[in-house]
Amino acid sequence: MHILRFNTRLLSYFAHFALCMALTANAFAAESYPTRPVRLVVPFGPGGVGDLSARAAAQHMSETLGQQVIIDNRPSAGGVLAAEMVAKAEPDGHTMLLLNNQQAISVPLFKSLPYDPLRDFQCVSSVGRFSLVILVAPDAPYKTLNDLIAQVKANPGKFNIGTTNIGATQHLAAELLKSTARLDAVTVPYSTTGAVLTELRGKRVQFAVEFAAPVIGQVKSGSLRALAVSTKTRYSALPDVPTVNESGVPGYEVTSWNGIAVPAKTPRARVERLHKAITAALASAEVKQRFQELAVEPWPSTPEAFQAHLRAEIAKWTKVIEDARIPKQ
Repeated sequence: MHILRFNTRLLSYFAHFALCMALTANAFAAESYPTRPVRLVVPFGPGGVGDLSARAAAQHMSETLGQQVIIDNRPSAGGVLAAEMVAKAEPDGHTMLLLNNQQAISVPLFKSLPYDPLRDFQCVSSVGRFSLVILVAPDAPYKTLNDLIAQVKANPGKFNIGTTNIGATQHLAAELLKSTARLDAVTVPYSTTGAVLTELRGKRVQFAVEFAAPVIGQVKSGSLRALAVSTKTRYSALPDVPTVNESGVPGYEVTSWNGIAVPAKTPRARVERLHKAITAALASAEVKQRFQELAVEPWPSTPEAFQAHLRAEIAKWTKVIEDARIPKQ
């Protein structure tokens, strides 16, 4: 009886000791991370809104983490190159991906991908949201989106919509507008925003869909007219411009976004450390100011909420691409 009682106490002691050791090891791992500079792989070239917003957040994250966050620009169609690099990286928290809606679009757009965004990444936090705008030339006869829609419906097949490349967010936002508002119009993709705006002013396209950031100055100066914004609520930088939903197209919403993800199997303690650094960056006055200049809305979230958002976006754009019969690339 005494031996049994002794063994029970001994087992309890060892179990408690093992638990303490595990907790200590986890705490030590969290405290010692990161041990070297952290790389943030960005699927865009330098100088764009996505790149500049990532740099603003990365600078503040460097201060919080105690290690430099280095931007590694890896542009490619659909962001595939950057995503593949991070999916195959060591899951130690020292390599991050600027995940964005192009990764969600790439799932239904490409015949195959060298990674699965839901299986191969651990979402950390969303970072920013971007609005798109429906644009017309400053002398166009359409004062509201309702006016434009009425004219498109009265002249089926005769209106052109200018966007950037097939499969880009702008292109798919135009396709979603056509299907949601039941418009018979021709979507005309161009290689650059500049080309889209040139064609819009030259009346070769009657309206265009573009991100707010590169055109907001022209809208405010009157050299372009914004009929509506694509987001669910009005855009703070253009408070007098109604949403597409407000303009008689219920259910329409397109928000471009980005966020931070790391390879799957990255230790949870390191994911949480990165999450805290991102949240602190987005709450800082400097990053808020920079985001405002870039027409980006700070948008922190939990890892779980960001993962759910990615899943919902893949489902949404899969339907848009299938309905528009866009061939797989």
